[in-house]
Amino acid sequence: MKSDRLLSILLLLQTRGRVPARELAERLEVSVRTIYRDVEALSAGGVPVYAERGRHGGIELLAGFRTDVTGLTADESRALFILAAQGAHAALGLDAALGSALRKVMAALPAPHRPAAEATSRRILVDATRWKGGPRQTVDLDALQDAVFADRRLKLSYRHSGEPEPRTYTVDPYGLVSKAGVWYLVADRRARPRLFRADRVRTATVLDDPVRRRGVELADVWEVLRRRVEERAGGVDVTVRVRRDLLDMFLRLTAPSLVSLPQGDGVSEWVTVSLSYGSVREARQLLPFSGQVEVLSPPEVREELRAAAASVTELYQPAHRASAENSQVGEVS
Repeated sequence: MKSDRLLSILLLLQTRGRVPARELAERLEVSVRTIYRDVEALSAGGVPVYAERGRHGGIELLAGFRTDVTGLTADESRALFILAAQGAHAALGLDAALGSALRKVMAALPAPHRPAAEATSRRILVDATRWKGGPRQTVDLDALQDAVFADRRLKLSYRHSGEPEPRTYTVDPYGLVSKAGVWYLVADRRARPRLFRADRVRTATVLDDPVRRRGVELADVWEVLRRRVEERAGGVDVTVRVRRDLLDMFLRLTAPSLVSLPQGDGVSEWVTVSLSYGSVREARQLLPFSGQVEVLSPPEVREELRAAAASVTELYQPAHRASAENSQVGEVS
C-alpha cells in the first residue's frame, strides 16, 4: 500500500541520510518514477524532503528533521515479538539488550496493538535447533564478532572434520550466520568464499589489517556457499527402500540428504527413496536403521555398509571379547 511505502521511505531516509532514488526503488520493489511521486507526496504532506540529481545525488531529509514513527500495523507489531532463533541472542551476548529493546517497542506501540503483541510473545515460540542434535561444543563468538564489526582481518586456527590437527588461515570476514542453531563464519580466503563452523575454530585473532572484501554483501556470499553445500558437487546418489512403518521417522532423520519424495503405491511394505551424500563413507549414517532400510544402489555404498556391519559383528564375537579380556588381565599383571 502507498501509505506503508511512504512510511518506509521516511524511515530509510532518517536512518541512512541521502539515498539514491534507484536504491529506494530496488528496496521497495517499485519504479524510480514511483519513488519520485512518493517524494512529492511526502513533501505535500509537510515532510521536508528534497531530491538532488547527478552522480552524487539522491533523496534526503532536511538536516535536523526527525519524527517519531509509531504507526505499526497489528501484524507488524505481532511479528516483532516472534523471536526466531532465541539462542542466537544468547550466543551474541544480546539477551539483556533484546529484552530491553522489546520493552521499549511495547511502550511505543499503538495502544490497540499491545495486547496482541504481548499474547504473541507468550503463545508463539520458535526453536531453531534440531531434535537429537547431540551435545555441542561451547562457541566463543567474541573475536569473530570483533573482526566482523571492526572490518578487520582474522587469523584462525581451524580444525576440519576428520582431521586431528588444526590448520591456520588468514581470512576476510563478511559476517556470521546462524543456521539451525549452528554458527558459521562467512569469509573470503585468498578472494574466494569459504565457510567456517564456529565450533571448530580453536583460536581467532583479530589483525590490524583492514578487511579486503570483493564488494559483495554477506547475503550474496552466503547464498553461493549454501547452494554449494546443498548441491553436494561430486556427491553420491543413493537409492534405498524403507519399510513403510518406519517411513515418517526415516524422512525426518534424513531430511538434509533427501533428494526426491518417496515413491510407492501406498500398499506395498517397502517404499523407495532417493538420497544424496557427500561421499560413500557418509552413507554409514544409514546403519542405525538396521534391516528396516536397504540400499539398492550404488554397489559401492552397499559394500561400504556390508563391511561396516561385518566389523561390528566381529567386534562382538565371543572370541574377540575373550581376547580383549585376556589382554586387559595381562596389562594389570
